[in-house]
Amino acid sequence: MKYLNESGDVLVGKVITHVFLAIVAVVVVFGSFRIVGAGERGVVLTMGQVSDSVWTEGLHLKIPLIQSVKILDVKTQVESIDATAASKDLQNVTAKIALNYHLDAERVNKLWQSLGADYKVRIIDPAIQEAIKAVTAQYTAEELITKRPQVKDDAKVALSERLSKEFIIVDEFSIVNFDFSVSFNQAIEAKVTAEQNALASKNKLEQVKYEAEQRIVEARGEAEAIRIQAQAIQSQGGAEYVNLKAIEKWDGKTPVYMMGNSVPFINLAK
Repeated sequence: MKYLNESGDVLVGKVITHVFLAIVAVVVVFGSFRIVGAGERGVVLTMGQVSDSVWTEGLHLKIPLIQSVKILDVKTQVESIDATAASKDLQNVTAKIALNYHLDAERVNKLWQSLGADYKVRIIDPAIQEAIKAVTAQYTAEELITKRPQVKDDAKVALSERLSKEFIIVDEFSIVNFDFSVSFNQAIEAKVTAEQNALASKNKLEQVKYEAEQRIVEARGEAEAIRIQAQAIQSQGGAEYVNLKAIEKWDGKTPVYMMGNSVPFINLAK
């Protein structure tokens, strides 16, 4: 009986050992491979130390329990943030910023080594704030509106220089909106209204001036016509020419009342 018990214990021990080895084998087999997906890169850590090599897309073999892999997305990503700053003329400015960027695929290991997984919070958001503050300080509040494309380009250059040092590439930078204080907005509105009123007055003055010039031209034309007509009358014999014109317009009826020479072309003496 004692022999059977010892045999049974040995058998159970062997089963447990085999199961344990099987589990270890499964862990080793499956833990020896890692897949890097499309648009991703793998940062290899060997005993916690960042490797110099970066894994590209595909299936890779690693050392179980010794090596681990951090997967980073290198596709274009979007970051949207509200930035606050002050203009050259000390107006408070709030800007809505949209940033398109991607990680430097060849140097994501360096990025992980310096920033880790929190690179957005640790570098991108602060860099946007710094770029906006630096650029808006070079323009007045009015210029931020009238020279918006130039402001955008300046901010993009400043941000690109800052992030490229941390292995982050800027693809596109957009200033979605600028907003100012209530008092400044009211001042701008008043200025625009004044400019519009001034333009309307100028246009009205130009219209009056144009109409006056037209009347002058018309008067000169009429005077010239009278002068030409007078010359024509004189050249045609004066009074006889007038009688001729009256005859051409006469309807053949003798007027009932005659005051003076009502019909100038009738010479009663003849």
